[in-house]
Amino acid sequence: MIRSLPTSRGYDWAFQAFIILYFTFLFAPLVVTCVLAFNDSNFPSLPWNGFSLDWFLSAGPARVGIFHDSQTLRALWTSFKTAFFVSIFSVAVGTCASLLFEEEQFRFKGLLYFLMLAPLVIPGVILGISLLLAANTAGVFLEESMEWDFALFRPSFWLVVMGQFSFITTFVTLVVSARLRKFDRSLEEAALNLGANRFQVIRHITMRYLRPSIIGAAAVAFLMSFENFNTTIFLVGAEPTLPVTLYLQVRDGSTPMINAVSLLLIVGTSCLALANLYFGRKGE
Repeated sequence: MIRSLPTSRGYDWAFQAFIILYFTFLFAPLVVTCVLAFNDSNFPSLPWNGFSLDWFLSAGPARVGIFHDSQTLRALWTSFKTAFFVSIFSVAVGTCASLLFEEEQFRFKGLLYFLMLAPLVIPGVILGISLLLAANTAGVFLEESMEWDFALFRPSFWLVVMGQFSFITTFVTLVVSARLRKFDRSLEEAALNLGANRFQVIRHITMRYLRPSIIGAAAVAFLMSFENFNTTIFLVGAEPTLPVTLYLQVRDGSTPMINAVSLLLIVGTSCLALANLYFGRKGE
């Protein structure tokens, strides 16, 4: 629809109704979840029984708030550690991969690029099962043939990190590559003509140009790792992440504390997204 052309009143009403319904559908569940975090009830649902901060601050014994629930706090810390390492590894490898595919020419480049995109179309459940079977097979082989016992090949914290890293790296590569395609190659040529070596050009010119996209990719990787469930559920060991812990609590019957956790996550991820948007615009 060309917006400069006149429109009918019916079209304007339909357009406004669509906008309202669309954003209501997106945000109404989040609003309800946040409101119920303050509900003075023992069940994470309506009706509203009054305002209460018990699900944040109560130390028990009748009610235990999020800041006094050791199990949930441990899971939160595990998710934070997992997301931290996944984002570091993914940004390092993904940035190198973007430089490889955008600046180098080599045989089978198209095929390797296609294989790099493969994790995007593989369901997380299938990816998690495949990684678990591959790790178990490698672990059993090393243990039987060489009597080596590697904890990495058993469900554990580092197996979760490696599992998430295997597909989140692809997203980082795409984000960095999208900005690298807009890079003016003459800047690198000018620096080389002035006596800089290849390492100095990448460090002082290319990487400085890519800084906003690298920061944005790191934020995306962190959030994707923090909330990942489909892959993590098959690889987790004795240290469950927060999404796995919340799933177990909901399955077994939970309290409005789960709404309090959801509220904190919504606020935290929103702040991270806004900070990423601010620094991304500032760096351009």
